[in-house]
Amino acid sequence: MKISPIEIRQQEFTKKMRGYDPDEVQNFLESLAEELDKLNTENESLKSEVESLTEQVNEFKKIEKNLQDTLLSAQESSAKSMEATKKQTSLMIREAELKASQIIEKARESTNDIRNAVVNLREEKDLILAKLKAIVSSQANLLELKVERAGDEKTTGKKIEQSNKMDIDINDILNKIL
Repeated sequence: MKISPIEIRQQEFTKKMRGYDPDEVQNFLESLAEELDKLNTENESLKSEVESLTEQVNEFKKIEKNLQDTLLSAQESSAKSMEATKKQTSLMIREAELKASQIIEKARESTNDIRNAVVNLREEKDLILAKLKAIVSSQANLLELKVERAGDEKTTGKKIEQSNKMDIDINDILNKIL
């Protein structure tokens, strides 16, 4: 049962003999009404304060939620950025490794080509020298045959000397070529 201060002030009691002192009862009721009035005022003030604090709490909860959302968004963005950076770095490394492999492979192929060319040139040189020696030897033999057929000993001696001199010149030429 809810009682207001006005109801306490207006409450009347029946009078009987030998009952309570009406002034004392009235004073008590007035004190009680004043105390109830103070309590009601304080209660209203506290309700208002609770309402204000509830609004502040709700506002802080909104701010907290916004901060959490922002933090979560920043974390997700950071994670995505890190992942993208890792992928890009990994891709760059793979591309660099591939290019390095291609460069190394081209260098190996080029080295092999050069080695093969050197071997081929040496073989050609050896073949040309062998042919040249064969030609020189053949010409020297022909010259000796001509000298022998001439039959003249004086001429033969001179021709042999010339032939020997020619052999020396041919050997000098071959040595210079080598």
